[in-house]
Amino acid sequence: MPPPPSAFLPADFDARRPIALIAGRDTYPAIMAAAIKRAGVPVRLIAIEDETDPALVASFPESERVQINVGQIGRMLAALKDFGAGYALMAGQVKPKRLFHGLTPDLKAAQILFTLKRRNAETIFGAIAEEIAKIGVRLLDARAFLDDQLADAGVMTGGKFPLEPEYVEHGIHIAREIARLDIGQGCVVRKGTVLAVEAFEGTDEMLRRAGGFKADGALFVKTVKSGQDYRFDVPIFGRRTLETMHEAGLAAAALPAGSVILLEKPAVLAQARAWGISLLGF
Repeated sequence: MPPPPSAFLPADFDARRPIALIAGRDTYPAIMAAAIKRAGVPVRLIAIEDETDPALVASFPESERVQINVGQIGRMLAALKDFGAGYALMAGQVKPKRLFHGLTPDLKAAQILFTLKRRNAETIFGAIAEEIAKIGVRLLDARAFLDDQLADAGVMTGGKFPLEPEYVEHGIHIAREIARLDIGQGCVVRKGTVLAVEAFEGTDEMLRRAGGFKADGALFVKTVKSGQDYRFDVPIFGRRTLETMHEAGLAAAALPAGSVILLEKPAVLAQARAWGISLLGF
């Protein structure tokens, strides 16, 4: 059997078996779908109503797609069986508030929620992953097929990073601590001072808040948890985050190499250079 088409696939990956792409919002699912197809692996689409890009949905034949509501876990599991999927892959976020407000769960989702002592995105998606495994479908690392889109070690935008190493280390330390405490996975620091930390509101809102302070010499740090589950929780850095940094007056970011996906990486790096934003992989 030839080697898997990605370093993030299991060694016994069978490229003949379909992958069911469970697609959230933004461009990540479309980029993932294209990468899977380029690898010659059959892909089916499980779209989420009011989240998945309609253009992505329309790009799949009706026989190779299904659309579900956020709370229809039973229907999702049935679709995996109907597709004959050997694997599933989650790509793209669901608005966090939809997991907690206005959710109308089906019977399977209600059973899952009832068993959870703590209800957050990690526990909910972890429980869904267990249900997927129970029907014999393997949930893949969401970095699979996007090896060339990951952050690299060093200054990815070229040149010398503009901030002193001690300030970078401080930012990395703070980001790792808030991730350890399950608060968020990012922060903005400036010369040893914490300007903002990421919580429920998400990365872009945190960057906007940080931009309200003195931004020269500020650093945005994105990190991962020590036990990060890359099957459903992969940090993303794309054009929207870069634009938000630019609007907020932030000119430097540090990202963990091999862990963060830079969506449309060549375009993001080119735009960062044009705006004078330095991106460091650590």
